[in-house]
Amino acid sequence: MKKYLAECVGTFVLTFLGCGTAVALGCGSDTAAIVGTALAFGLAVVAMAYTIGGISGCHINPAITLGCLLTKRISAKDACGYMVFQTIGAIVAAALLYAVVSTAGADAVITTSTGANACSYGVCNGLLVEIALTCIFVLVVLGTTDEKKGAGAFAGLAIGLSLVLIHLVGIHFTGTSVNPARSIGPALFQGGQALQELWVFIVGPFVGAALAACIWCAIGCEKCEKCNK
Repeated sequence: MKKYLAECVGTFVLTFLGCGTAVALGCGSDTAAIVGTALAFGLAVVAMAYTIGGISGCHINPAITLGCLLTKRISAKDACGYMVFQTIGAIVAAALLYAVVSTAGADAVITTSTGANACSYGVCNGLLVEIALTCIFVLVVLGTTDEKKGAGAFAGLAIGLSLVLIHLVGIHFTGTSVNPARSIGPALFQGGQALQELWVFIVGPFVGAALAACIWCAIGCEKCEKCNK
């Protein structure tokens, strides 16, 4: 249960700080806000990686959990538990963020209430962006955390920095999800377009994660290496 709770806390922190930064800076309004939001998500991952990594592995993202499941790094039971508690953590974070925004007063300049995702150029474009970016992100996670080929203690830093880059690319198109839980929580409170297009930010990351698992099995699996020799 401790590892499930750790995932809940980690996803809460990621969602509250990442989406909270997007709300506070009015992400999408200017370049500085986009960069600041990208850094917030990346730094939140780095912080949590070194906080709960030793407890749960710090997935804090159902797409990463799926990638680990498909590469046989986690059991189906634990994968389901992780995803449920990740989603709970994101919903609680979004609820708190919504409460903060709702009590900020009429004079507060806020362009979004929860930092929810939405497709700026249609669902097809958003789906392609989410699949591609999640594939890259999960591939980085699988590679850097591999027991034999990974980056060891530097894995958390590499993963966080890659998430910064991914947000710099994706914010313009979708607000960048690559994480179904991070999208579900804010969408429930934002409503409207965010809720209507929520499926994009669930299907896209899961498809991207599955592709990343296939790629890693092809280039990083020891059995595949023996076959290639």
